[in-house]
Amino acid sequence: MAAVILYGTETGTAELVADAIADVLASDFDPSIYDMSEFAAEDLDPEDFLVVVCSTYGEGELPSGALPFADELDDVKPDLSGMRFAVFGMGDSVYDDTFNRGGEIMAEMLAKLGATQVGEHHRHDASSTIKPTAAATEWAAGVKSVIAEG
Repeated sequence: MAAVILYGTETGTAELVADAIADVLASDFDPSIYDMSEFAAEDLDPEDFLVVVCSTYGEGELPSGALPFADELDDVKPDLSGMRFAVFGMGDSVYDDTFNRGGEIMAEMLAKLGATQVGEHHRHDASSTIKPTAAATEWAAGVKSVIAEG
């Protein structure tokens, strides 16, 4: 089974996180990494396992890198029945009400189109002392078993 990793970023950190996740998944799966701004919604394949890495921007919004993909999901509304996905969200708990909202928005959009979220929805906190890539490496190890279950 192939793993497709999509990242939405404002500053580039989500791309680094996506790379760290791909490194962990590479031993058992064939991960591909794409910037959401360059990935077409119609290219989503329910046979693939989807990993979404998404930061939060502004007042709990999607980062600019995720907007083209999100807009296309809204317009095209692909049938994602049978697709399984996991989310690694990124945010800062200083923004209490909107903490990690970017990842949650993407999860809601995919679920609305029929995809099923599995595994732990990780919510990384930029205010913590844990580096996002370190958290992603640990999280991805757990995701490996979830992918294998499919």
